[in-house]
Amino acid sequence: MHIVDTGTLAQGDAGTARACITFGTITPLQDGTLLATGRAGDDKDSDREQIEMYRSSDGGHSWGQPTTPFSKAIVDGKFGTLKLCYLTQLSPGHILAAAMWVDRTTYPGMPLFNADTEGCLPMAILLAESHDSATSWSPWRKVSMPDDIGPPSLTNPILSLADGSLAMSIETNKHYSDASTWHQRAVFLRSTDNGVSWSGPKPVAQDKTGRIFNWDLRCGVNPNGTVASFAWTYDRRTEEYQNVFRRVSVDHAETWSAPQDLGFADQAGPPAILPDGRVVLAWVDRFGDQCIRARITPAIDGDFDPASEVVIYTHASPKDSKSKDTGDLLAGMEMWGFGLPFATTLPDGDVLVTYYAGDNHAMSLQFARLSV
Repeated sequence: MHIVDTGTLAQGDAGTARACITFGTITPLQDGTLLATGRAGDDKDSDREQIEMYRSSDGGHSWGQPTTPFSKAIVDGKFGTLKLCYLTQLSPGHILAAAMWVDRTTYPGMPLFNADTEGCLPMAILLAESHDSATSWSPWRKVSMPDDIGPPSLTNPILSLADGSLAMSIETNKHYSDASTWHQRAVFLRSTDNGVSWSGPKPVAQDKTGRIFNWDLRCGVNPNGTVASFAWTYDRRTEEYQNVFRRVSVDHAETWSAPQDLGFADQAGPPAILPDGRVVLAWVDRFGDQCIRARITPAIDGDFDPASEVVIYTHASPKDSKSKDTGDLLAGMEMWGFGLPFATTLPDGDVLVTYYAGDNHAMSLQFARLSV
């Protein structure tokens, strides 16, 4: 596996409402178009943020100008912003958009994470549909969540499972002023009617003692229907990140294998799964060499070959501290200058990885094309 091309998908513009562009995603459509999304704002967390979309008709070699198809959404009578947007193609031309909405009304002017309590602002998951390849969209609709989920984080595009159902990956959070012990977990919600209604949550990754956090669960489905999840793992007691842990399901996400230590750290991105079942995983090595790496495995439950590893990006700034309390880590996420890799299999067999990188003044969506 090697890098054959690199470039900029969306350029951040310092001092403007598009200074920081993060949360990049790419979705191949059945007509050959690539549809990308990103979150643009004057800072990494801002009440001016909005979702942008970009199109490529040449396999990702060039990208059109950004559009802003979604206005700032009002949910339950409150003003909020869209932090991220994932797309899932359900059938030709029919696309389901899943967005994470952040309430900017209840705690005006406050940051997304509360470093004192480990809580976060109120959030909601919104869905919209397009039947014309993302040219127009339905109004947003809110996904109902049980109270014990807290503010829900959306950690992955909605998965199309082999049994015809959909799966939504949700991470639980504490309410903003809640100072109690945080028992974080990652769960799936299931839909059998193309996202019209959703089941209650089923656990995927959790530590009932509250010591281990399984953050930013990234997931994929291979051609035979096997599902894998990759967790960004943090040990609250030692105040250190652990390696990425993988869990595998062979029964359409009903049950999961024991977590497997993959031998590298720390934050994985959504995997690219090739038609022959091979998997390319990109991840952020923030506390080692401060870079973004990728490896390939011949099977969704196989070993990632160290010899296949490529370094996609290396950051030039000083390293982040490896040991911080949880509140400081959550608040510090808004300052990190690179991350959130997202890998996508392209129609020609290459893999495109997008990620954000920059400094405190401007961050852009970058990409690397991998030949596998």
